[in-house]
Amino acid sequence: MKKKSSDYLSKAILIALILIVVDLIGGFGHLRFEKWFSWTSTLIMGVALVIVSINYGKQQNHQVTYGQVFGYAFKVALVISAIVALYSLLSNYVIFPEFRDQLLEKTRADLEAKGGMSEDQIDTAMTMTKKFIQPVPIAIFAFLGTLFFGTISALIGAAVTKKNPPDIFQNNP
Repeated sequence: MKKKSSDYLSKAILIALILIVVDLIGGFGHLRFEKWFSWTSTLIMGVALVIVSINYGKQQNHQVTYGQVFGYAFKVALVISAIVALYSLLSNYVIFPEFRDQLLEKTRADLEAKGGMSEDQIDTAMTMTKKFIQPVPIAIFAFLGTLFFGTISALIGAAVTKKNPPDIFQNNP
C-alpha cells in the first residue's frame, strides 16, 4: 500500500525560502557578482530537488515510475520558479534597488575591458541591457531560468530514485 506523500507545496516553499535567504546573504554580503556565488542557488535547488525526488520514492515504498517521480519534482520546481520570480521583483525594486545600476556599471566595464567594441556598439549593448532589467523581463527570465534548471534537476532526481513499479500484468489472466 502506498503511503500518502507529503505536500509538494510545502517542500517548494521551504526550498524557495532557502534560495531567498541565500540571495539575501549574497546581496547584503556584496557577493552577487562573484562567479562562484552566481551558481550557488542553482546548485542548492538542484540538490534539494534530487532529495525531494528520492524522498517521494521512499514515501511511496518505491512503487513509482520515472514519470511519477519526475511529475512530483517538476511540480515542486514550478512552484519554486513562481516564488523566485516574485521575489526577484521584490529584490530588484525594493530590497536592492541599487543592483540594477551596479549591473549596468559592471556590464559597461566588462564590455570595455573585453575590447574590440566601439563606443557606439557598447552604447547599443547597454540600451539592450536596460530593456532586460525592467520588471516584466526580470520576472520572466527568473521564472524560466529557475524552471529550466529545476526541470533538469527533476529529470536527474527521477533517474536516481529507486523504482519498483507494480507489474500491471500480474493479476490479469
